[in-house]
Amino acid sequence: MIAFVLRRLIQAVIVMIAVAFIAFLLFQYVGDPVVFLLGQDAKPEQIRELRSALGLDQPFFVQFWHFLVNAAQGEFGLSLRQGAKVSRLIGERFPATLELALVAAALALFIGIPMGVYTALRRGTFLSQVFMTVSLLGVSLPTFLIGILLILVFAVTLGWFPSFGRGETVKFGWWTSGLFSADGWHHIVLPSVTLAIFQLTLIMRLVRAEMLEVLRTDYIKFARARGLSNRAIHFGHALKNTLVPVMTITGLQLGGLIAFAIITESVFQWPGMGLLFIQAVTFADIPVMAAYLCLIALIFVVINLVVDLLYFVVDPRLRVGKAGGH
Repeated sequence: MIAFVLRRLIQAVIVMIAVAFIAFLLFQYVGDPVVFLLGQDAKPEQIRELRSALGLDQPFFVQFWHFLVNAAQGEFGLSLRQGAKVSRLIGERFPATLELALVAAALALFIGIPMGVYTALRRGTFLSQVFMTVSLLGVSLPTFLIGILLILVFAVTLGWFPSFGRGETVKFGWWTSGLFSADGWHHIVLPSVTLAIFQLTLIMRLVRAEMLEVLRTDYIKFARARGLSNRAIHFGHALKNTLVPVMTITGLQLGGLIAFAIITESVFQWPGMGLLFIQAVTFADIPVMAAYLCLIALIFVVINLVVDLLYFVVDPRLRVGKAGGH
């Protein structure tokens, strides 16, 4: 177990160094931060002084080392557009993105798993066919189109939900949350549903496929031969084994929800990291882009590591394989 954890940690560190190098290259080849800060009319003496102050006159790998050290401390300099520390901007926007991703993940899990089980156990029914059709639409339609349709129906036509913003938030120190106010829940419904639909349909189809595969196995046939009830077979044996691969996919999808909430946040003007990143790309705000890239990579690495460890704990075949190998 210790060797497994150490191997995964070493892989995580290597991945983060590679991502940090790519983020560092943004400073080298995507515009000149000195020009952004001083403007096109700056004098050569001002440019040299600022480059020296920022350490941009040092060798390439010395600059990269300083970048690594600062990134490990969560420091990426100042935003070229807003003039504020990037770490503060990310800290202000991260709660909104995490909140949106968690609500979307909860919707996808608590709706997608029952739908997947139902479509596997009741394959020929009308409701099962409806679920499969809806899942096909959810996979096919782009996220921005789903968001626009939801705004048109539920915000413009019916007027049930607001179409933009985060609503009223409650502060807990530096952390803010809209989940402790009715207005916050009112605002998060449409963007969370928009973000959850693709993940929901993916989980539903995955659970259905895994459930059908498990129901064909010999131990399920043996359980039927023993006279166990359908409820015990379906939910005590089949579903438990179905959820092992689903757990892996779900963990990785949570990282995807955080990383790819950009479109949803843009459609609903949700004040999260995705909207901040879009604005940074528009204005070539390199420090914000680099910080976003490193943070998203860290989230994926951490989630992947946790999922690997959980998979190692849940699936005894991995432990048996490791023991047999030693």
